[in-house]
Amino acid sequence: MGITHTVSLPTTRGVSEKFEIFHSFTIEELEKCAQEERVSVDFLLDGLNRGTIIIPRNKNHRSVRPTAIGYGVRTKVNANIGTSAFLKDVKEELHKLDVAVRAGADTAMDLSTGGDLKAIRQEILDASPIPIGTVPVYEVGRRMIGKPGGFIKAPVSLFFEVVEEQAEQGVDYFTIHAGVTQDNLKVVESVSRITGIVSRGGGMMGAWMRANRRENPFYEFFDELTDILAKCCVTYSLGDGLRPGSIHDASDAVQFSELFVLGDLTKRAWQKGVQVMIEGPGHIPLNQIEMNVKIQKKVCHNAPFYVLGPLVTDIAPGYDHITGAMGGLIAGAAGADLLCYVTPAEHLALPDARDVHEGVIAFKIAAHAADIAKGIPGAMEWDNELSRARKEFRWEDQIRLALDPVRARQYRERDKVALTYEGCTMCGEFCPMREDEKSRKRLLEEPLPEELEAEEAYYL
Repeated sequence: MGITHTVSLPTTRGVSEKFEIFHSFTIEELEKCAQEERVSVDFLLDGLNRGTIIIPRNKNHRSVRPTAIGYGVRTKVNANIGTSAFLKDVKEELHKLDVAVRAGADTAMDLSTGGDLKAIRQEILDASPIPIGTVPVYEVGRRMIGKPGGFIKAPVSLFFEVVEEQAEQGVDYFTIHAGVTQDNLKVVESVSRITGIVSRGGGMMGAWMRANRRENPFYEFFDELTDILAKCCVTYSLGDGLRPGSIHDASDAVQFSELFVLGDLTKRAWQKGVQVMIEGPGHIPLNQIEMNVKIQKKVCHNAPFYVLGPLVTDIAPGYDHITGAMGGLIAGAAGADLLCYVTPAEHLALPDARDVHEGVIAFKIAAHAADIAKGIPGAMEWDNELSRARKEFRWEDQIRLALDPVRARQYRERDKVALTYEGCTMCGEFCPMREDEKSRKRLLEEPLPEELEAEEAYYL
């Protein structure tokens, strides 16, 4: 079996054409992926062909393990890393990547905007065992720093030059804000938003379009752009450049005007054999999340949904890994497929390694809880195994099975009580599970007292 092959099965995407979707994995790798997801190879192949499942891997990034994202498989978690204009240490970003992978991240995005972006990206690609995504327009902006006019004077050719170079380099998926169109910018002007455009990439595209009074080049030349991605088996992550940045702005005409464009672009990408997932809103009240997921799935033909959070309240800077995980759980249970983590540093600062760890763990909890709700094969078995270990006071097994074994051990050993003790320092001698077991044994081993037997006989 060659490295690259195509899947060509009858499609039920709601369009009449028969498409070929290009991938860069072997059938043996697909079998391993199916085994990990506890589904059949045929299930994965059918999902890949329908567009309800993606496996993002660039043909030039062979070190990355195939990861299935979409309907019927485990809800995945993405971690964002990358430099800024203020902090440019690639070693720190590699450390964050390692922390994210060890905490359970399934994909990562290099959002670097400071330093030698190509060199930083190469080190991240070389070190990563999980798919890596980027936002190419960031590099366009970086290359225009110091040039007359800056980013808004970037030539159209530069947008495509950067995409092609990153594709050849091995990036697995691109966030492309092709849904920010001139028509949608008119909607932005007609709607009263508190926070306006909050997507960095979406804001950059909007500024370029207004300054040049012309259409978004990623939208205007979408077919040519798709041809570049197809050559290297790069996956689209169609970006939500007009997503709401506050719960006041959620589910407005701006957000949905972009979504309908993304639905059309999804079909056009499929026609050229390119995999697609759709990025979703960032700030959504709890009662609107399920509605948003259902609308996205319908408008975008059941393509996998990749949500940022969503954050369910705006009042918790420093704790947005919690507000985001709350929204991620509801979104995942409703059908979202990839949760982009939010760290405690969100809205405040560039995350450090500790923030990355906290963010991944919070969203792994949300993703797993969503899998239980969705009935994903094998999801609850992990919980059952840990619960049996808890019932039997097998502390080492409890720690091993914990999502974060290091923290679990730190708490269990903090009060210096031996792991052989059947209980913890919370309940101590009043541990209900231990006492329940003892009372059950006494009931089986000891006869009832005579006075109780006599009293029982009287009433009988």
